[in-house]
Amino acid sequence: MGAEARLAELGITVPEVVPPVAAYQPTARTGNLVFTAGQLPARDGEMIAVGKVGADVTEEQAYECARQCALNALAAIKAEIGSLDDIVRIVKAVVFVASTPDFTGQPKVANGASELLGEVFGDAGKHARSAVGVSVLPLDVPVEVELVVEIRA
Repeated sequence: MGAEARLAELGITVPEVVPPVAAYQPTARTGNLVFTAGQLPARDGEMIAVGKVGADVTEEQAYECARQCALNALAAIKAEIGSLDDIVRIVKAVVFVASTPDFTGQPKVANGASELLGEVFGDAGKHARSAVGVSVLPLDVPVEVELVVEIRA
């Protein structure tokens, strides 16, 4: 089953591409790789959470943010290549988590993105990943996600 059909089966709608908030483009393509810009947890034109994980935002809310960021990254990729069925595999995910100094659950937050990719792409969704704690992210969001995907040539 292709990614587009799997998303439909899961009842997940790929959103419109979130417009850049600065001077960059949502994706960059080179050869058979597509890199996304960092994607924020925007849904229906609003950030679904703001603040730091471990203070203003719970781990569960941050997990949902990571999931939304990954979905937004897929939207950007789809706009670039036309169909998510042309993704051969997810190569790498980088998940930035704005958190308090004592919060150490960044990998659990990052699972929000990783698990969505696994649900949609199966084995092709297995990827290398970095989950990085940072002091602040753009617009005071708690999570930002970047993806690198391999596409059909």
